[in-house]
Amino acid sequence: MRQSEFEFIRKVVYQRSRICLDDGKREMVSARLTKRLKATSLGTVSEYCALLQSSGADEELAHLIDAISTNHTFFFRENAHFEFVRDRIVPEMKQRRTAEQWPRFLAWSAACSSGEEPYSLAITLQESLGPGWDWHIQCTDISHRILERARHAIYSKDVVSRLTPAKVHQHFQEGIGAQLGNYRVRAELRSRLSFHQLNLLQNDSPLNERFHVIFCRNVMIYFDRPTQEELIARLTRQLLPGGYLLVGHSESLTGIRHSLQLVQPATYRRPPTS
Repeated sequence: MRQSEFEFIRKVVYQRSRICLDDGKREMVSARLTKRLKATSLGTVSEYCALLQSSGADEELAHLIDAISTNHTFFFRENAHFEFVRDRIVPEMKQRRTAEQWPRFLAWSAACSSGEEPYSLAITLQESLGPGWDWHIQCTDISHRILERARHAIYSKDVVSRLTPAKVHQHFQEGIGAQLGNYRVRAELRSRLSFHQLNLLQNDSPLNERFHVIFCRNVMIYFDRPTQEELIARLTRQLLPGGYLLVGHSESLTGIRHSLQLVQPATYRRPPTS
């Protein structure tokens, strides 16, 4: 891939997703474009760039963003966040529920990938909220492909092996026949989640609610500073007063203009009176 081709791909990806591809990502981009060349039966990156500029290229542009998006995740990744939900957020929201008279606990997994994050959150809420609580998780991702995997909620034995046998037994169904060796999240949990394709920076978001907690982890690392500030401002507006924003443990809002309170590393709160 020539430098001019990389620059073109980098520009297209930024315009469509705001993902910022620095020069260190060139080999990664080249490797992932190889799959798209095969899928489109094209022989060169130059031909692929021409395809992206042609009329009716929206479908392939979506495939490109799918290919570039990184989707590394696993159940209870950065588990301290789920412990914080269980030990701090849930007890606090139980106390606030009666006084503020809100009917439902709402959470948002803003970059849900293949579903391990929101299903981990669902397990946490199911176990810690107890009966009598109405709760729901909105799940979004920029990738159509990865959202389909999340909706199906089917995971291999290797993937669920990170969970305790008790959690697997309680929250998953073991596959039989053609699905032998796979596990599916039980319908009771799946019914608590809704999935939407979403670019976090787009203006016509399908989410109109405000949330008690938002997980937006390991997303900002792909954005430049202006995009990070825009994203945090948007997420803050969708938090209820007193709601929590959880970012990746390698991320920080240091140097970003925002109105949130730092609770602990990678954990922020919208002031209750804002």
